[in-house]
Amino acid sequence: MKKLSRQDLFGLEAYAEARPAFRQQVIEHKKMRQIALGPNATLYFEDRLTIQYQVQEMLRVERIFERSAIDEEIEAYNPLIPDGANWKATFMLEYPDVEERHVALGKLGGVEHNVWAQVEGCARTTAIANEDLERTNDHKTAAVHFLRFELDAASIRGLKAGAALNMGIDHPAMTCSMEVPEANRNSLLQDLTDGDA
Repeated sequence: MKKLSRQDLFGLEAYAEARPAFRQQVIEHKKMRQIALGPNATLYFEDRLTIQYQVQEMLRVERIFERSAIDEEIEAYNPLIPDGANWKATFMLEYPDVEERHVALGKLGGVEHNVWAQVEGCARTTAIANEDLERTNDHKTAAVHFLRFELDAASIRGLKAGAALNMGIDHPAMTCSMEVPEANRNSLLQDLTDGDA
């Protein structure tokens, strides 16, 4: 998937005009890129459009218009765009009650290393977690993690041929699995360009 460049972005004034329609487009797009693995665990899959929106919003909020500062934002966010043989997702452990969240995160150490995806008939792919820094310590895990699902060629071929996709978590304090709905599966399929061989 093509990375973002400065030429792909709206200037601040143009973005102010385009923002309402662009924001609505992104909101609708994101609905198909969100997978609830359970009541408290959700994957939010990134792609070029979701990252463009994040960059545009950052530039808007921070009032960034200098070329070098824009390039820094692009450089920071581009690694979150899928590379053609993977999915990149924000993994959130969501508990509305603060005390419940504190207790749950204390039991879920390492959960980010136990999130998986599996194409029907293929080997399971365990996500690679938090490549920038570790987010679990001896006392608890973080509520937000960054995951990369690196798919093999057989899994990509299987998805392109219509095979079902399952995702889940295997952790002593949180075990779940589910079949990804077709609309979400089709959206994630758009991230994959490799595996045709």
